[in-house]
Amino acid sequence: MGRAFEYRKATKLKRWGNMARVFTKLGKQITIAVKESGADPDLNPRLRVLIQQSKKENMPKENVDRAIKRATSKDSVDYKEIIYEGYGPYGIAIMVETATDNNMRTVANIRSYFNKYGGSLGTSGSLQFLFDHKCVFKVAHKEGCNLEELELDLIDFGVDEIEYDEDENVILLYGEFQSYSAIQKYLEERGYEIHSAEFEWIPNDYKEVTEEQRVSLDKLLDKFEEDEDVQNVFHNMK
Repeated sequence: MGRAFEYRKATKLKRWGNMARVFTKLGKQITIAVKESGADPDLNPRLRVLIQQSKKENMPKENVDRAIKRATSKDSVDYKEIIYEGYGPYGIAIMVETATDNNMRTVANIRSYFNKYGGSLGTSGSLQFLFDHKCVFKVAHKEGCNLEELELDLIDFGVDEIEYDEDENVILLYGEFQSYSAIQKYLEERGYEIHSAEFEWIPNDYKEVTEEQRVSLDKLLDKFEEDEDVQNVFHNMK
């Protein structure tokens, strides 16, 4: 298995095990997608994937409609996507993705979490060199699909790693950040069912910690996950 796949298997976020948090995250992403490219899924590829993903997560249709309506309302909330970077205890690099309507509140909370648990908030861009920014597609495995042939086809579209997840019977595709649209178009034109399409920060290397240190780090990571402004958390703890 490749580095990206092993990282994803080891860091399935706790937030996705909580239905309310899943719906909150998807609702914000849908609102942002509509504001960026309109409310018509046929003309908005990102929205199209998010609607499909919401179905896979059993998100009620009224929640989806509410998120779309929120984005098109004259009194709509303007969410900004902001990445915060910092070091947790024991030198673990952490990337925190947020979607917020109040940056002052969010940055104050993120800084307080770092400080409380022995870490420190860094400046924007200070840790990104430690990670690769990838687009990650999860698609349904099609009967008769040959992964080697699929990988050869997708290399020209920016995919650099493909793995099959037997537990979920899905194919995971990892590509360069800027290749998102080309990969999505390829998959849709060839009838692949896209379960989700996200962006992830995958560490170039991992840092070993003791079990005692892991307990301390998990407290910090859990605090991030509990914050409603936080969308995703990535780190280089092994």
